[in-house]
Amino acid sequence: MTHSIYLLLLGFLLAHELDAVACREWRLLYVLRSLPEAMAQPIFIALHVPLITGLVWTASASQPGGKYACVGVGVFAVIHAALHFRLRHAPQYGFHSPLSVALIGGSAACGVVYVMATLFW
Repeated sequence: MTHSIYLLLLGFLLAHELDAVACREWRLLYVLRSLPEAMAQPIFIALHVPLITGLVWTASASQPGGKYACVGVGVFAVIHAALHFRLRHAPQYGFHSPLSVALIGGSAACGVVYVMATLFW
């Protein structure tokens, strides 16, 4: 069951990353926000290739460290939601739609459940 929760967590995170392009999340990131829009967007998208590769690897990791990598992704989902909460009033913040909020919150909720289930149950 924990693997199913983890896969749902990845689904929320990956859908959020699609939403992040629509919401122009690079305008919130320190290095990218100083670049021209036409340069920042493709860099933001390109950086997701290794990110998504790593996330897919964690879902299929069978070695002992794989479990801890998944726990790390779960913890990241919670921290990520906290960062979004903190930035919600920033002028460049575009994640106000119910879908955006649900994707961010859903990944955090799955992160909490996954971490708790993996470490404590």
